[in-house]
Amino acid sequence: MLSFIIPAHNEEAYLNKTINAIHLSTIGISDNYEILVVDDASTDNTKAVGETAGAMVISVNNRKIAATRNSGAKAAKGDIFFFIDADTCINQACLKESFEAIKAGAVGGGCHFNYDTKLPFWASVLHRMGLFFGRIFKLVGGCCIFVTREAFEKIGGFPEEFYAAEDVAFSSKLSKVGAFIIPKARVTTSARKIWTMNPGQTIWLLLKLVFRGPNGFRSKKGLDLWYGKRPDDPIYHQLPKK
Repeated sequence: MLSFIIPAHNEEAYLNKTINAIHLSTIGISDNYEILVVDDASTDNTKAVGETAGAMVISVNNRKIAATRNSGAKAAKGDIFFFIDADTCINQACLKESFEAIKAGAVGGGCHFNYDTKLPFWASVLHRMGLFFGRIFKLVGGCCIFVTREAFEKIGGFPEEFYAAEDVAFSSKLSKVGAFIIPKARVTTSARKIWTMNPGQTIWLLLKLVFRGPNGFRSKKGLDLWYGKRPDDPIYHQLPKK
């Protein structure tokens, strides 16, 4: 059984599209799956959108992404977990490669991503660099991570001491207990964060990650992008909503 776990905080705008993409991706691959939306202290219609789209919604009040992911895993019934961000769309190619990697003996892995709209030049360069070095060093972002239940429990889930970069720490721990696979196919994720940040903010966060690793994200300080008031998304209204 596959468990798709979606951490969500005020994600009414993107969640329906994310859940529909999961339903479509499973066609011909698996009909034994569940979708869990972990609604972390949302003040919008995230819960209603999730339920209407066919997901089971779990309400928590963590305001920490690692803890929210782990809350979903505790409630999940599946043998394989897929952690999908609420603004990310998986597809059949990604799911098939990931599923086949697990069946071949991998403990888990993650999918790299394309953005859902054109990027500023500076962001496009950083994205290409991230894809190149990510494949070399087995690094993936948190928008699509898959893992067997056994391996997840063995490494203790996502480390909850971090407010960000918990996906990097998780991937590092996971790769030490077995094969960690990055499929060739990519998921599609929202570029909203790129369009609400300037190059300096992005580069500062990346340098912090490079030189301090996840240890640089043990507090919320400087992480308003995730834990502050969400800026208005300048591209959302230009995208198809289905």
